[in-house]
Amino acid sequence: MKVFRLILFILHLGILFLLLGTLLNAYVPPKVFPWFNLLSLGFPVLMILYILLTIFWVFSWKKRAFVFMLAGLAFINPVKRWVNYSDRKGNAEIKVVSFNTRAGGRGNKEIRPYLRSQDADVILLQEDAGNDYQFEGYKKVNPGGGLTILTKHKIIKQQIIDPQDENIRIPGLQADIEINGRVYRFIDVYLNPFRFDKDMVRLNGDTDTNEQKAKDVVKKLIPTFKKHQEQTVLIRQVIENSPYPVVLAGDFNSVPNSYEYYHLSDGLEDTFLTAGKGSATSFHDYKFPIRIDYVFSSKSLKAISYEVDRSVSISDHYPVIVKFSAESK
Repeated sequence: MKVFRLILFILHLGILFLLLGTLLNAYVPPKVFPWFNLLSLGFPVLMILYILLTIFWVFSWKKRAFVFMLAGLAFINPVKRWVNYSDRKGNAEIKVVSFNTRAGGRGNKEIRPYLRSQDADVILLQEDAGNDYQFEGYKKVNPGGGLTILTKHKIIKQQIIDPQDENIRIPGLQADIEINGRVYRFIDVYLNPFRFDKDMVRLNGDTDTNEQKAKDVVKKLIPTFKKHQEQTVLIRQVIENSPYPVVLAGDFNSVPNSYEYYHLSDGLEDTFLTAGKGSATSFHDYKFPIRIDYVFSSKSLKAISYEVDRSVSISDHYPVIVKFSAESK
């Protein structure tokens, strides 16, 4: 029994250090050391194992349980980025919908009426693929690159965030929009996708095959993390140069606690932390909790509700709907 507990203790320490590694994504970019970003993908599994082992020590009446419980406090906010409960109240004055339509819905005729029914002030689409989501009373920003912004309000300025590098896709689309007499900068984001198919991540009983699949996945992940770093720098410039409050939304192709999350959210509020309830999982094509769709905002904008709309399955992503109260004067 002592040997068994020693093995569990070493395992628990190992998981703790791996979890701490995910926190280093706030400081270490992928081009320097991409493996911390890789760890962020496994955060939910690592956290569940950590909690289960902590419970084991509690019921074993071991003093080490208190040490692990204390260390676990460092992960409260990282956990809340996946699962949260808040009770924000207020009057909704701005409604924003962010939705990856999966290559324009690939002909799915339900997307257009769904978007129209939302009656949102601003709709930010990713993987639009040039579809005609033009509605009566809405203005459209669609320069290509799979990004579209629709709004009922006056567009002051629009521009793409151009990386000037043919190897890196356009990461974002900016539109400065006047709503109720105030101007806000909306940034629609779609970072480089990983281009996985389900067979690449589906394990079978063949050890050699599974090992090769794992290597192939890593070969796709690492270069994409590095491209994300470059895209993140470009988006940060648009945020920091904005004379207006910012709403940053879209498909980041990155999980919470990743390098992309820490740096794109810097100085902004994660509206799920402010107003979200339940799970933030937004990508449902795999049987694994994945949150890669976000809505961040300047602190002068107050999110009063955050919804991942699981009532519709018209894409491999669920729409994210956020309502804001207007900024204070």
